[in-house]
Amino acid sequence: SYAIPTLAWVGIVVGLGCVIGLYFKPALAKFLGPVYAIAQGFFVGAISRMYETFYDGIVVQAAGATIAVFAVMLVLYRTNIIKVTDRMRRIVMAATMGVALFYGVALLIRLFAGAGSISFLHSPSLLGIGFSILVAGLAAFNLALDFDFIERGAEARLSKDFEWFAAFGLLVTVVWLYLEILRLLAKLRER
Repeated sequence: SYAIPTLAWVGIVVGLGCVIGLYFKPALAKFLGPVYAIAQGFFVGAISRMYETFYDGIVVQAAGATIAVFAVMLVLYRTNIIKVTDRMRRIVMAATMGVALFYGVALLIRLFAGAGSISFLHSPSLLGIGFSILVAGLAAFNLALDFDFIERGAEARLSKDFEWFAAFGLLVTVVWLYLEILRLLAKLRER
């Protein structure tokens, strides 16, 4: 068995605080961005160690897959194969908020009904694997939104604070993508 260290839980709380803080004060990104990176480093490191304990070599696979997805999405975006339109932006943002809401409700249900109450989130069933593929795909499309956000900001010659804020958003998406790929690979290994 493996217990997630307390420092990792502190990391996720601090990371969430940074996200909420930047929602209200984007100009603080140059200060909160590094704090978020360190805090999430503790959390992602602990989660990665937990997965590696149960599935040998999975962290290298997840990191490689995350880098590959990032590179593919960047190439697709730069070659205009994927074009970020207002419609696409609305769809991806609505789907992302829907997944976030679903995860929040699932967490509340698990707190009160027990760990096995929403089992498909962690089970290697076709539904569980399909859900993980959907969420990892959604995280990949969020990369396209991040690339577009960065490009539009550069064209508008926005301030250095904007660059920090854009980098922060990209970091949040990459962390999310990595964790979703890690979860997907674990489910596929259990099949």
